[in-house]
Amino acid sequence: MKDTVSIVGAAHTDVNHDSAIKHVTGGADYTDDIALPQGALHAYLGVSDVAHAKLLGIDFAKVLATPGVVGVLTADDVPGINDISPTHLNDEPVFPTDTIQFHGQPLFAVIAETRDIARRAAELAEVEYEALPHALDPTEAQNAGYPYVTAPLKLERGDVAPAQAAAPNRIKSRMRVGGQDHMYLEGHIAFAIPGEDDDVVVHCSTQHPSEAQHMVAHVLGVPSNAVVVNVRRMGGGFGGKESQMNLFCVVAAMAAKKWNRAVKIRPDRDQDMTATGKRHDFVIDYDVAFDDTGRIQAVESSFAARCGFSADLSGPVTDRALFHADNAYFYPNVRLSSHPMKTNTVSNTAFRGFGGPQGVIAAERMIEEIAYATGQDPLDVRKANFYGTEDRNVTPYHQVVEDSILDRLVRELEETSDYRQRRQAIIDFNKTSPILKKGIALTPVKFGISFTATWYNQAGALVHVYKDGSIHLNHGGTEMGQGLNTKVAQVVAEAFQVDFGRIKITKTTTEKVPNTSATAASSGTDLNGMAALNAVEQIKERLVKFASENWDVSPEQVIFLANHVHIGEDVLPFDALIKQAYLARVQLSAAGFYKTPKIHWDREKGQGRPFYYYAYGASCSEVTIDTLTGEYQVDRTDVLHDVGRSLNPVLDKGQVEGAFIQGMGWLTTEELWWDDAGRLRTHAPSTYKIPLASDRPRIFNVKLADWSENRELTIKRSKAVGEPPFMLGISVFEALSMAVASVADYRECPRLDAPATPERVLMAVARLQNGA
Repeated sequence: MKDTVSIVGAAHTDVNHDSAIKHVTGGADYTDDIALPQGALHAYLGVSDVAHAKLLGIDFAKVLATPGVVGVLTADDVPGINDISPTHLNDEPVFPTDTIQFHGQPLFAVIAETRDIARRAAELAEVEYEALPHALDPTEAQNAGYPYVTAPLKLERGDVAPAQAAAPNRIKSRMRVGGQDHMYLEGHIAFAIPGEDDDVVVHCSTQHPSEAQHMVAHVLGVPSNAVVVNVRRMGGGFGGKESQMNLFCVVAAMAAKKWNRAVKIRPDRDQDMTATGKRHDFVIDYDVAFDDTGRIQAVESSFAARCGFSADLSGPVTDRALFHADNAYFYPNVRLSSHPMKTNTVSNTAFRGFGGPQGVIAAERMIEEIAYATGQDPLDVRKANFYGTEDRNVTPYHQVVEDSILDRLVRELEETSDYRQRRQAIIDFNKTSPILKKGIALTPVKFGISFTATWYNQAGALVHVYKDGSIHLNHGGTEMGQGLNTKVAQVVAEAFQVDFGRIKITKTTTEKVPNTSATAASSGTDLNGMAALNAVEQIKERLVKFASENWDVSPEQVIFLANHVHIGEDVLPFDALIKQAYLARVQLSAAGFYKTPKIHWDREKGQGRPFYYYAYGASCSEVTIDTLTGEYQVDRTDVLHDVGRSLNPVLDKGQVEGAFIQGMGWLTTEELWWDDAGRLRTHAPSTYKIPLASDRPRIFNVKLADWSENRELTIKRSKAVGEPPFMLGISVFEALSMAVASVADYRECPRLDAPATPERVLMAVARLQNGA
């Protein structure tokens, strides 16, 4: 039986973000908008002004004498365990007891009647310390004999040494890849309300409510069931709120329980940037052997990362860099190693791509080296080294690439962007233009989807259908502007065959869905969409059974279509069936669950299938540089990206556009800089430059590969979209490299370090012009 009327807001259709109007009108409520109860207090952190030292003592006399100050929190006030390490290595204290590990490290918190009082009073503490030597970057730390913050990883396949010896060409070099600040619009914030007994409710901006719940319980010394964490929405996260929120949640909760009053903590932007971790910067040494056609024979590469004073998530981040050091290319013989270095800097953390971008750019640098060495178009070298479908399809971690669509995707973008014609036109332009130089590059991306920590590949959801037919949806994912709630609601709407507007999307809370995984690794929709669908299917199964028995028809004759239910020859509005099912005592609520199949990973062996599937994409960018100043602009970018069968094309396209710009910013304008004393000097929007609207490509064509469909059984055959398009920004970096290379007639690889700021571009031009 077929109904010609369709529902509003089904999966695979364009649906506006559920909070879009609220976002643009200021009607969306964030943690800072929650009305404070009477008597609420405010906390602010007091931080170190030295990079490494023995902590001898802190004098709080002036702090406590400040009118409005209620008290201070130090390590002595921790009732449970003084550690908020997400990997449980006991290396990240809430507040230190004996050693200061980085400039800006939180040492204590001031609790006061107002935020301004707490903030000003925190500056009055007198810290006594004995300075110690410090190391700030990975090579400095290696030279100083600093340890790893966590166990390194080695991936190996084939026989590297003989392949290197047999290859006619071999290039060794080093590349530095900078970090990146998350620069979310909404900074870190937590608001804790004490309850009876051990209870405390924490409202916060976190991507991982269950971890925040666990950390608060861990530090307070209470069971997790005493702690509730609520997240309605975040004003951006990008990985910066996966583990870094722990500190703020814990401080607010400790203070709330100690003084039995609600407590809010919200650092200003400077403190947010100095006290919380960022994308890892890497020093990458690579050794690539290849034949005269440009096909790779062997790769050996090491990735040393600035991890900071504690492990945080540096282990899985540096692992994932190795997982993506092949990008789209087959390495017949390969050896990759990570070096997660301890440094006297803030502990670096998750950031969109989670180490993957640093691996991908290393692969692209090697392709670029080969292209200049053999005098070829880099795109031809890329295509010659793509993964195959029947052979040449095993990754360095021994997973077989079964779903590559890169040949078709890159070929299509090459044609629609007029890459070949434009490249020749650019070469011709550069011959006659002494000052302005142009460059163009077409780069691919292959990105693995799944948490490499296998146990995180699970999700829960809770769906209620009320007796009036309205639907209440809760799941374990968090909404940070990416449209997760909208997509999951679309899945539920289509499964019930009801309009999208019938569904109420509620805040994420540990009271409803326990043991949630972080909304990260691009897996939010994959996991939570499937969990919600599982809950709906349970309810529908009960409804079908009820209708089948009461109307005396077979279950196959009960069909949900367009806000109605067809039961044999009868047609009931969805509401009417729900009301009758309620009166018949049919359970109209279900907890759904999903775990990703097929994946497994043996870290000791460096082998397994860590990824359920791969997402693919490609971008073509054209740039113009000024060789007198190093300044540049992006003239045009064409993107073709694979999201499988899109759940919501307009949201997915927005994710691709935003990811590209953020990736471009990482590689061009966003520079983190520490001075010799270990102070982060790029600690505010005034000194740290994210891309502006004027920095976007002048022509920006973004298209989804609408012919793609995930061969794996994901939610509606879609693919993840959060992280993979971030690496499309590498096309801008590679185009800049070509423009720089033109000043020396493309004879050598310019070897730009990232970010390719105007200063670095100018220095690279001067180096090539001078033959240095």
